[in-house]
Amino acid sequence: MADWLLLRLPRLPDQTPSWLVVDSRGAAVGPPQSGPLSLAAARTAGRRICVLVPGPDVLISEPEIPAKAGVKLQQLVPYALEEHLADDVDDLHFAIGKRDGDSPRVPVAVVARSLVDKWLTDLRSSGIEPDVMYADSDLLPVNPGQSVALLEEDVVVVRPPSGLPLTLPSDALAEALELAQATDANANAGTGRGLILYTGAAEWHQHAAQVEAFRERFDGIKIQLLTNGPLALFAQQLPNATPVNLLQGPYTPTTSRSVGMGAWRIAAMLLVCFIGLHVAGRAAELSLLKHSEKKLDTSIKETVQMAMPGQPVSAAEARHQMELRLALTRGGASGLLPALEALVQAKGTAPGAVVRSLNYHNNTVDLTVRAPDAASLDRMNQALRSNGWQADLTGGNPMPDGTSYEGRIQIRSSGT
Repeated sequence: MADWLLLRLPRLPDQTPSWLVVDSRGAAVGPPQSGPLSLAAARTAGRRICVLVPGPDVLISEPEIPAKAGVKLQQLVPYALEEHLADDVDDLHFAIGKRDGDSPRVPVAVVARSLVDKWLTDLRSSGIEPDVMYADSDLLPVNPGQSVALLEEDVVVVRPPSGLPLTLPSDALAEALELAQATDANANAGTGRGLILYTGAAEWHQHAAQVEAFRERFDGIKIQLLTNGPLALFAQQLPNATPVNLLQGPYTPTTSRSVGMGAWRIAAMLLVCFIGLHVAGRAAELSLLKHSEKKLDTSIKETVQMAMPGQPVSAAEARHQMELRLALTRGGASGLLPALEALVQAKGTAPGAVVRSLNYHNNTVDLTVRAPDAASLDRMNQALRSNGWQADLTGGNPMPDGTSYEGRIQIRSSGT
């Protein structure tokens, strides 16, 4: 799988974007960088682009939606959250996440359309086309036994073990810690939980006393100092996390990769059509061949009836009889053609000899030959015998004018 470019957009106007190159396992490849988007664009080649937008701008919720909602889910979500939203639902973009098994709750991210438009405009003006877009708070790690919190300069994000991330201003740290310490409704009263707090050195120095005041209310507090900011922490979640992708509906990416997949789908459809046309063409060709074969069988039948009266008249038998006769005529030493070849050779021994008639029946050729004299007929007969044929001079008479001699020769193959 290709590497990621993890790009985080700033929360405040005076802040700059920051980014980190991440491999397919979620490990950082080099240190985080920051600067204008044009510099980040230079790192996008050959990488998937994940854009993180400010968590305070995105509401993440889990409304209850019937599992059988199916394709109507997109229409039901705005109405399920309408009472909890201050803005008109027509001005908001609702992105739907993956339902956890058979849970009736569906993760939903809600953000103003104007903000998504602005983020995408800024990115595209710098040559960046994101593949996915998440709220940065949605990539805060999930720990099944402890709450997790991220304290930055101006915000604090809290994620309970089985809850959604909640973003508050950093000056509401006490309220955030109370939310992190609160037990589940099904837990035993008075049972606490652990807390993992990710923060920078400056933030920890500023808020350490306030955090320590809550230590007794947790089973334990573990402090993780982030020397280079939280990008590496977010990157570790990329391979396995299931955050809600904001790029849905009208914001679905149209990058070259998406176009490429569309082109493959078109190519696949064209291939299916081509195969269908090929099959149809072959079927039509087969039908035409069968029709031609039927016409040929009929023609053979008619020919056999004319040439061999009294022979079987079915198409299959007529074809068999025709093939048999052709085989007898063309092939083997006893056929008509070999006999004619032998006759031509024998005729060369009797200059002036003329074949007056020829009859072929049951592998036997009966000839009537007129030659200058009886000796010429005898030479033809001897020549046929020399070539391996049974040749018999069955009769002969001198012609009345006394200038020629006419006789009959019967030719059969030596094996007949």
